[in-house]
Amino acid sequence: MRLRLGRPDLAAYADRFDVPAATAASRPAVTFLGVSTLLVDDGTDALLTDGFFTRPSLGTVALGRLAPDPARIGACLTRAGATRLAAVLPVHSHFDHVLDSAVVAERTGAVLVGGESTANVGRGHGLPPERIVVATPGEPLRFGGFTVTLVASEHCPPDRYPGTIDAPVVPPARAGAYRCGEAWSTFVAHADGRSLLIQGSAGFRPGALAGRRAEVVYLGVGQLGVQSEEYIRSYWAETVGTVGARRAVLVHWDDFFRPLDRPLRALPYAGDDLDVTMRVLGALAERDGVELHLPQVWRREDPWR
Repeated sequence: MRLRLGRPDLAAYADRFDVPAATAASRPAVTFLGVSTLLVDDGTDALLTDGFFTRPSLGTVALGRLAPDPARIGACLTRAGATRLAAVLPVHSHFDHVLDSAVVAERTGAVLVGGESTANVGRGHGLPPERIVVATPGEPLRFGGFTVTLVASEHCPPDRYPGTIDAPVVPPARAGAYRCGEAWSTFVAHADGRSLLIQGSAGFRPGALAGRRAEVVYLGVGQLGVQSEEYIRSYWAETVGTVGARRAVLVHWDDFFRPLDRPLRALPYAGDDLDVTMRVLGALAERDGVELHLPQVWRREDPWR
């Protein structure tokens, strides 16, 4: 098979970057911060998935050792207004999700929530035990006006760093030290009745979400474009279709080797194909009457409007 060069042109999807902007009355609101990092806040309490801001270069990931960049983390938290958080919730434990999570939790007063793999990232950073929560799958956790439920899921194939993290990870460490660990479908319900599902990786467990509902899905699409069309259809059905969402917002499509202070661009064709993803999901969304969007980075948005 001939390798396709270049990357998708985001300008082709300009009309999809149209999630309604948050207003003063938006409670909660969601801010997209690259990959699967999402800030969900209601003006009083705030949650953050992942908190990945260092975004090391491809060369560093391939050949070097990874460590959180305090300056980048601080700048991103300040720009996003995420100075105080209740919880940091990595969707799984690969570096592009969990690398900065313990630092973010420490700086914002949050607890770090996930499986034992994520806990070992927190322990390697030196977070005290009371700031680490090992979640029980399917058991709700309360954070102010939010109720969070983590449901066991899978990573999109292929998983380049499979397995669990069985000992504390002390950075700097190789990318391979950040094995996938426990992958989650993250349900967030707010006291005002609004609900969303954050599916940070384009993987699923058949039937795992049966009986659960969410108005909005933030749908991870990293590596989805290199899957078969049958897989893409199954993924949509098992996530957006199962929970009955009326709106799907696509995440984890951006080139995460590029710093967040530069304009986002799509992952290259060598690793993914956003064009395929948009074509197939666009048709499925139209068929099912679901609004399909791409989020704007740094912008507080109200996907329930």
